[in-house]
Amino acid sequence: MQLDLPERFNAAVYFVDRNLQAGRGNKIAVWHEARSYTYQDIALRVNRWGNVLRTLGLEPERRVAILCLDSPEFIAGFFGAIRVGVVPVPLNTLLRPADYEFLLNDSRARALLVHRELWEPLAPLRHRCRHLRHVIVVGEATGDCLEYEDLMRQAGSECEAAETSRDDVAFWLYSSGSTGFPKGTVHLQHDLVWCAASMGQAVLGLTEQDTTFSAAKLFFAYGLGNNLYFPFSVGASAVLYPGRPLPEAIFEVIRRHRPTVFYAVPTLYGTMLHLAERRAAVEGPGPVRELMRSVRCCVSAGEPLPAAIFHRWQALFGLEILDGIGSTEMLQTFISNRPGRARPGSSGEAVPGHAARIVDEEGRDLPRGTVGDLLIKGDSAAAFYWNRHQQSKETFLGEWVRTGDRYSQDADGYYWYAGRSDDMLKVGGIWVSPIEVESALLSHPAVLECAVVGARDRDEMVKPKAFIVLKDGSQPTAECAEQLRAFVKETIAPFKYPRWIEFVSELPKTATGKIQRFRLRT
Repeated sequence: MQLDLPERFNAAVYFVDRNLQAGRGNKIAVWHEARSYTYQDIALRVNRWGNVLRTLGLEPERRVAILCLDSPEFIAGFFGAIRVGVVPVPLNTLLRPADYEFLLNDSRARALLVHRELWEPLAPLRHRCRHLRHVIVVGEATGDCLEYEDLMRQAGSECEAAETSRDDVAFWLYSSGSTGFPKGTVHLQHDLVWCAASMGQAVLGLTEQDTTFSAAKLFFAYGLGNNLYFPFSVGASAVLYPGRPLPEAIFEVIRRHRPTVFYAVPTLYGTMLHLAERRAAVEGPGPVRELMRSVRCCVSAGEPLPAAIFHRWQALFGLEILDGIGSTEMLQTFISNRPGRARPGSSGEAVPGHAARIVDEEGRDLPRGTVGDLLIKGDSAAAFYWNRHQQSKETFLGEWVRTGDRYSQDADGYYWYAGRSDDMLKVGGIWVSPIEVESALLSHPAVLECAVVGARDRDEMVKPKAFIVLKDGSQPTAECAEQLRAFVKETIAPFKYPRWIEFVSELPKTATGKIQRFRLRT
C-alpha cells in the first residue's frame, strides 16, 4: 500500500479542511449528547483553538495535554494543535491525580486543556507540574486557570496551518498501562492517514454514508481511530459518548443514533450480551435483535475475543464481531478478521499495508503452526518512545516492531493469539496459553468474566490460577469451582485446567477495558 502524500503535509488540513473542500461543510460530523456539529462547526472550532495556542505562546513541537471527555472540545483540541504544529497529548480520563502529575512532567506539556470535573481532583498538584504554564478549563474556571469558552470567543476564525511535513511529529499517546508504566509513544503526521486507509477503508469499507460509534474512548489509540480520524477521512459521522460504557447506556446510544459501525472491547461485548440474553429470555429475541438493527459491522480489539462470545452474539443479533489486534505503537489495528470471512477465536489476517512475522527468541522465522513472538511492519509505526531509549531499541527494530505478543499462524493465513510474551505459562514443560484457558471458562454458562495467570504451588512449580466473575444467579461456592475445573478438563487438554479458582466481584482493568494481569500476578 502506498500513500501519495506531499512532502509538506498537515494532518489537520487533511482530516478537517478536505471535508469542506469536498462540499461536506453542512454535513453532520459529530453527534454529542443532544446536539449535532457539522464539519463547518468543527473546522471553526479547530481554527479558533489553533489561534488560542498561538496567543498563549505555544510554539511548534511544544506539547499540549488534553484531559477531556469524548466531546467537540477534544476534537478541536486535537486537530487545532496539529494545525499550528503544536503536539497534542491526549490523556486517559480515568487515572489518579498522581498519574497525571507524572504524565504532565514526563511530556513537559506547557498547556493543559481539561474538563472542569477532571481538573478539580488534579488542581492541588498543579504546583508540582514543573512545565505547566497554562490550564484551560472547559466549564467555570477558578484561580489562575483560563476559561475555554472565553478564549474561543476571542480567537479569530481563520487560522493558517503550520507548514509541517508528512514526517513531522503530530501527537503522542501514552501506552495504556496493561503491561507496566505508561510510555509516551510519538506518532507522525502521516500515521493517521495510513491507518484510516488500511483499516478504516480497506477492511471496514467506511464511506460518508456511515455513522460510527465507539465505546472505546478517544484518548485510547483504538478509539481515536474508530470515532475520529476514520470517519473524518471519508466524511462520515461519529457519535460521541462521554459517559461510562455500561451495557444499558451503550444500547440506548445505539437505539437513539442508529450507528452503522460499532466498536467495543471484548469485555463490553460480554456484558452487553449478558444483558441482551436476559432480556431475550423475557421479551423474546425479536425486540432484542431490533436494538442492533442499524449496525452493519461490529468491531473488537484491545484483547482477544473468545469464540463463545462471537457465536452467542451472532446467534442473537445476526452479526459477526470482527476481532483484531492493534497497539499504541502501531496506532491502530494491524491484524483483523474481515467481513464475511471471520474465523471465531482468531485475530484474523494481516491488514493491508502491514506484514507480520512470527519468530523465535533469536529472531528466526518460525514455520506455520508454531507459537512465537509477533513482529509487525507498517508505516504507522511510532517513531520512538519519549525518554525511553533502551525500550525504544528493544521495540522498534528498523522496519519491524516487536509487539510483545505470542502468536501462531495457521495454513490459511489466520493469526491465533497465545498470550503476551510474559503471560505464557509452562506447565509440566509444555507452554500453556492463559487465553485458551480463559476461552474455555468463558464458554461455561456461569462465567461472566475471567483472567488466568501463573501461580506457584508448594513445590514452586507454575500452574494456572483463574480469577472469575460469575453471572447473576451463580454462587461462588467450592462446588461451583470444582464444576468449572471439570468443565475445563472436558473442553481443552486436561493438564491446562486451573489448579486454583478465586471468585471476585470485578477484575482490575485499564480505562480502555484491558485486564491488568500483572496486578493479578502480584
